[in-house]
Amino acid sequence: MEEELTADQRNAEKMIREWYLNTDDQVFVLSGYAGTGKTFLLKRVVEGLGLEAGKQAVFVAPTGKAASVLVKNGTPASTIHSLIYVRDDEDFEVNEDGEIVRKSRLRFVKKEKIGDGIRLIVVDESSMVDNLVLRDLLSYGVKCLFSGDNAQLPPVNGANVLLEHPDYQLTEIVRQERENPIIRLAGMARRGEYIEYGNYGGNALVVPAGFLHAEERRRLFTKAGQIIVGRNKTRAAVNREMRGYQGISPERKLPVDGEKVICTLNNWERFIDEDRAFNLVNGIIGYCYNVEEQPDHLGKMDFRAEFLSNVVRSLPFDSAVFTHGAYAHNYGEMAVRLVDGTYVHESDYAVLRRVKAKREETICRFEFAYAITCHKAQGSEFDFVVVFDESYLFGEDRARWLYTAVTRAKKKLLIIR
Repeated sequence: MEEELTADQRNAEKMIREWYLNTDDQVFVLSGYAGTGKTFLLKRVVEGLGLEAGKQAVFVAPTGKAASVLVKNGTPASTIHSLIYVRDDEDFEVNEDGEIVRKSRLRFVKKEKIGDGIRLIVVDESSMVDNLVLRDLLSYGVKCLFSGDNAQLPPVNGANVLLEHPDYQLTEIVRQERENPIIRLAGMARRGEYIEYGNYGGNALVVPAGFLHAEERRRLFTKAGQIIVGRNKTRAAVNREMRGYQGISPERKLPVDGEKVICTLNNWERFIDEDRAFNLVNGIIGYCYNVEEQPDHLGKMDFRAEFLSNVVRSLPFDSAVFTHGAYAHNYGEMAVRLVDGTYVHESDYAVLRRVKAKREETICRFEFAYAITCHKAQGSEFDFVVVFDESYLFGEDRARWLYTAVTRAKKKLLIIR
C-alpha cells in the first residue's frame, strides 16, 4: 500500500510542481525538521514530474557520507563535487630546463557541461554547501531543488543562507513518526527544552553519567552504530575505552585490522568506489586493514568505507597522530611510493636520490572513529547512537548541537548527561 502524503507534504508538493512546471525561478528551497518526511516527499515529487532518478533528475549531497544515506534508502546519488568538477590534467610544474617534473598540487575545475538530459538537480543536506560550490552549481542554469533541516548545526566553515529563507518549511511529523521517541526527544532538543532522565518508550533512554555499570556500558557501547561527543578529550577517552573492549593493548598505537577510523582530510584525488562517485574526504567513516608503519611518520593502510564493499589499497597516511598525538604533515604534503611499495615523505632526498621509479600520492589523515564529534557526524545516520550530551559547551548553538546529535539515530538512542 502506497504511503499517503500528509497535508503539509501535499502543500509542499503542489508548490514544488508549480515552481518546476510554471516558473522561470531556478531555485526552490524546502526545509523540514526530522520526522517530516523530506526524503520521501522528494522521491514522490520527482516521480510525479515524470523524471527518472539518476537521469533527468539527479540527487546529490555535499559530502559522500550524506550521499550514502540517500543510496542506502534506495535513491541513486553522488556528491556535488563529482557532478560538477573534474581534475585539471593540464596543471603541472616544469623545471628550469622546461621538463615536466611532476604534477603540482591537485586542482579541480568546473565542468563545461554536466549532461544534456539533466533537468532537475535535487540537493540534500543543502546547509552544508558552501557559497563557492553553490555559485558553480547554479552556473549551469539547471533547476535546483534544495532540501535541508535549518534546525541543525551550521557547518564549521560557514554556511550559505538558503535555509534561512525557505520557499516551504515542513513542520508536521508524519504518521509513522508521531510515536517515535527519538523524534519526540529531537523536538524537545530543537525547542531548547530540558530532557528529563528516563526511559522514553524503550528505544530512547536518558541517563546520568556513571549510571551504567561497567558490563552494561560495555554491552551498549559495543552495540552502538556510533558514539557522538562534544569534546575532543571525551572523544579520545571513549576511543581508548572502545579499543580496550576489543582487547587491544594500550601499547599498540596504530590501528589493527578491522578498527573503525574516520578520514579527517579531503583527498579529492582518491575515489573509494568503482563508479567513481565518492571521494575519500573529511568525515568518511570506515574500517582499516593491513596497517603498516613507514618511515618519516608515515603509515599505509587498506580502507573500506562503511557504506561500500570495495577496499581502497595502500593509502599513505600520517601516522604521528596515532603514535605521538598530533599530525606531523601539513595539508597537501605528498608521500612517494617506491617500487617495493614503501612510502617515504617527498622531502626524503636521501632515499629519493637512490631510486628512479616512484609515484607521488597525497598523505591522508585518519583517526579512530568509535567516538566522533557531532560536527563529524552531520549528514550521517546510524541505527543505534550513544550521545554524550556535552551541548552546554556550545553556547547559543546548544539546542542545535543536541538536536543534530539526537537526529543521527534511526532506531535506538542512549543519551548520557
